[in-house]
Amino acid sequence: MDFIEISLIFREHLPLLELCSVIINLLLFLVFLFAVSARQILVCVRRGRDRLSKDDTVSASNLSLEREVNHVSVGFGFNLSLLCCLYVLGVQVLVLVYDGVKVRREVSDWFVLCFPASQSLAWFVLSFLVLHLKYKSSEKLPFLVRIWWFLAFSICLCTMYVDGRRLAIEGWSRCSSHVVANLAVTPALGFLCFLAWRGVSGIQVTRSSSDLQEPLLVEEEAACLKVTPYSTAGLVSLITLSWLDPLLSAGSKRPLELKDIPLLAPRDRAKSSYKVLKSNWKRCKSENPSKPPSLARAIMKSFWKEAACNAVFAGLNTLVSYVGPYLISYFVDYLGGKEIFPHEGYVLAGIFFTSKLIETVTTRQWYMGVDILGMHVRSALTAMVYRKGLKLSSIAKQNHTSGEIVNYMAVDVQRIGDYSWYLHDIWMLPMQIVLALAILYKSVGIAAVATLVATIISILVTIPLAKVQEDYQDKLMTAKDERMRKTSECLRNMRVLKLQAWEDRYRVRLEEMREEEYGWLRKALYSQAFVTFIFWSSPIFVAAVTFATSIFLGTQLTAGGVLSALATFRILQEPLRNFPDLVSMMAQTKVSLDRISGFLQEEELQEDATVVIPRGLSNIAIEIKDGVFCWDPFSSRPTLSGIQMKVEKGMRVAVCGTVGSGKSSFISCILGEIPKISGEVRICGTTGYVSQSAWIQSGNIEENILFGSPMEKTKYKNVIQACSLKKDIELFSHGDQTIIGERGINLSGGQKQRVQLARALYQDADIYLLDDPFSALDAHTGSDLFRDYILSALAEKTVVFVTHQVEFLPAADLILLTSL
Repeated sequence: MDFIEISLIFREHLPLLELCSVIINLLLFLVFLFAVSARQILVCVRRGRDRLSKDDTVSASNLSLEREVNHVSVGFGFNLSLLCCLYVLGVQVLVLVYDGVKVRREVSDWFVLCFPASQSLAWFVLSFLVLHLKYKSSEKLPFLVRIWWFLAFSICLCTMYVDGRRLAIEGWSRCSSHVVANLAVTPALGFLCFLAWRGVSGIQVTRSSSDLQEPLLVEEEAACLKVTPYSTAGLVSLITLSWLDPLLSAGSKRPLELKDIPLLAPRDRAKSSYKVLKSNWKRCKSENPSKPPSLARAIMKSFWKEAACNAVFAGLNTLVSYVGPYLISYFVDYLGGKEIFPHEGYVLAGIFFTSKLIETVTTRQWYMGVDILGMHVRSALTAMVYRKGLKLSSIAKQNHTSGEIVNYMAVDVQRIGDYSWYLHDIWMLPMQIVLALAILYKSVGIAAVATLVATIISILVTIPLAKVQEDYQDKLMTAKDERMRKTSECLRNMRVLKLQAWEDRYRVRLEEMREEEYGWLRKALYSQAFVTFIFWSSPIFVAAVTFATSIFLGTQLTAGGVLSALATFRILQEPLRNFPDLVSMMAQTKVSLDRISGFLQEEELQEDATVVIPRGLSNIAIEIKDGVFCWDPFSSRPTLSGIQMKVEKGMRVAVCGTVGSGKSSFISCILGEIPKISGEVRICGTTGYVSQSAWIQSGNIEENILFGSPMEKTKYKNVIQACSLKKDIELFSHGDQTIIGERGINLSGGQKQRVQLARALYQDADIYLLDDPFSALDAHTGSDLFRDYILSALAEKTVVFVTHQVEFLPAADLILLTSL
């Protein structure tokens, strides 16, 4: 059989336009296969040539290509074109399935399947080509795709014209699946033809050299500098979560490293969330000063867009989850031989599949949105609590220890962020109950009223338990804070406890506080377990009451109605079981919100305690006029009074005096930490402060000195030399990578003080305030450090240092004496 005979056979069974479409699609598919094969052969030839060639020019060009950085942004046009291709593919697949079932049932001519099969194959290839443009970062559409789209739209218009004339003569009774499919895909093909005429893919690529973007200070283990692709992901990528594919692909091949993890988008970082929440918190405080501000309201104002988007997915997920229970009775009737309309089984199966697909997609988007919302809330609240802790006044610090502040950030903030999982249950539960009652009324009739009564009884039982649980949670957190406060105090003063042999007494006291906390925790968990038991049994109770009422009223129960009711009970079971967790979470979150809100309303340091002078306007570094300061603003006797001082840039000021005469308080008044009664304090430039207690964080020595700054080797070595730390570091087992414990527990007092001095020197501030920096050093080391640190390293800086060593006073430009 030659080609002419085959074409005559197809011509007898297919319309002319459909036959042309089949031929064009097959020819273009062959062209596609030829192009792919030729490209693979060319790639293999080039690889072999590159392996044999050792030319420097080739390696230089390859290096320049590696240095080129591409930033790809996907536009709306690309997403819509991909969606149109997938839409046309779906329509053609449906036509193919429908024609296949029709051919099998009616034993008609199998040539009918040629047209939808060729269309499905063509649009599968076209969808793949369009999707490949994103990974190829191509700004132009391939010539093959443009020709294919143009021919498809042309044949579509011609087919529409022919079908329209035939339908006008014969009527809609002769309408076929091909006519309906052609009408459905016409708008999508028109848009694709417009894109083919323009030739633009909708992808923008910004090329730049990596040398211009590389930071000047690069750490040895630099993290990934690429922003997460989630920030620029398109609609299809967000729905399918395909933006995670590169990271998952890398993780499947090797263990992930820090440089593989991309950075967060600017809108998702803690800095952005903190700014939004801070502004709304200030607005809530200023709206009605007579009433305490609502932190929950400020959070909702800050993140209502994310919450609203999650509400859409949650509501849609709830609606489609009830499609199955509603239609299951119709499906049972259809299986029993009761068919309402033609092809009812296929329609019901299609609705079931579509609803389940939508439910799956919305569930993934809902859960991911909840995670992102919780992340934003946690990061913003953590930043607010941390910033508040830095600005607490002296009186407020006495009411909130460091252990309590850690509890705010580790426990309360986490609990508020986790509440995002239960945020929409408040309105979803009534919605689910209403939908369930509507389906039950269709299935069991008036007995649905009994379902409503049983559900209300199950919910009302937990109301008094929720109040009891909130009280237990409040007392639990109070006991936890008290225990943390005492534990922190014991750890800070462990040396005194050991010297006085008080370990056993304080151990017993801490164990008693732990037992008290354990008692409240036990009561809270028992009450939660009781509520959980009630609601785990509530679905069974509701089902039993419903069917018992139906039997009592004599309602006729069908197989479809019973299955529909059981499916409804199964779906309603989950929100009813989650209700005790919702009640418990609401009680715990309210307690946490009240605790953090009270902390955020504590008194802060005076904003006008110090006035910062812009640089270059004056030669004065520090100036105090008629300063009167007092740690207790309500005390009649000030701590410092009558202070008049003017320090020029580059001066060295020594502060001397007896113990308790106010030397450290004088440093604090410059920093603005002590409440100012009257006077004015003006400073010009940044300040570096070294306290007398020599606070050191846990970690290695290098991290303590750098303190979050990028490492510069030359500057780091000069700091080590100036602080006389070189000999000490050489004696450590791992040099400056030696791990030290909390508060520098495995360092001597002199080493801790010198590490703190090195940290201040590395920050390169304009003004240095040193509170007795040589108290833990011997005379020889102190003299060397004074010479190398203050006289040499800080020769051009303004230095105010408190000291008891009179031998350092001749080097000072100004000496201040404090007295009781």
